Amino acid sequence: MITVNTDAVFQQTLEAMQKEPGVILFTALQWIPQRSSLKRLFTSHPADYPVGGEKTVEISPGWLGTVIEDKTPFLAADLAALRGVFTDSALIQQLGCGAVINVPVLDQQNNVVGVLALLDAEGKYTQQSVETAVDVTRANLTELVQAFEAHPTEIPETPAKDTV
Repeated sequence: MITVNTDAVFQQTLEAMQKEPGVILFTALQWIPQRSSLKRLFTSHPADYPVGGEKTVEISPGWLGTVIEDKTPFLAADLAALRGVFTDSALIQQLGCGAVINVPVLDQQNNVVGVLALLDAEGKYTQQSVETAVDVTRANLTELVQAFEAHPTEIPETPAKDTV
């Protein structure tokens, strides 16, 4: 079994993303298909977005369709677009952010295992920024997949009781 330091992998990815395309807030979210939720495994702002927090009902259907079903990156380049997708847009704005890029992380079977969320100032991100974020993700893909897979998503089943 491969042992991976998940925080180190996510930190390395954050540092690469800070260089280009730039990021104020960064989170690594594990996709949990059983619950249709995203669980935060890493964050650059633990006081505002603690590790272990989950997003479920506040995920917009359009976002889910793009990132999870179509497995393509999502860009909200301004506050209006961001507000249409995230219920926590007020907190995002307080942190100086007004734009987001979400990049799905796909395993070898092309399943979404996680999503990287990059947030920066309104107007900072363009389609070129998305392509750069995808390139950084690809450059770290093997390690990122291992980091997401190091956290089990299966909900343990209660053992069946004997009827005898």
